Amino acid sequence: MINPGNPTGAVLTETCIEDIIRFCFDKKLVILADEVYQDNIHSLERKFLSFNKVLSKLPEKIKENQELISFHSVSKGMYGECGLRGGYMELKNIEDKARMEVLKLQSIQLCSSTIG
Repeated sequence: MINPGNPTGAVLTETCIEDIIRFCFDKKLVILADEVYQDNIHSLERKFLSFNKVLSKLPEKIKENQELISFHSVSKGMYGECGLRGGYMELKNIEDKARMEVLKLQSIQLCSSTIG
């Protein structure tokens, strides 16, 4: 899920995010939440809500079991410089074996940022 959308700045509502989370929980799907454009919203009426925040408000059964991987980046929304790579990801409710594989993949890709 990309929220907010790029380049439109479209923001999902809390109800929409909740519906997506419940659907993914029912179907046993992992949510990949690309939230790198959370500072690029083009409307004063709409506010960004992360999938993690909405998940935290749901019943324990869903909150403690729905797998969620969230992405954020300082190179896109904050600085607008896509050549400078810097960001993070959060893994929530991901089983240990899968978490270790993700960390292994990340560790073999470590390198300095490039100048855009």
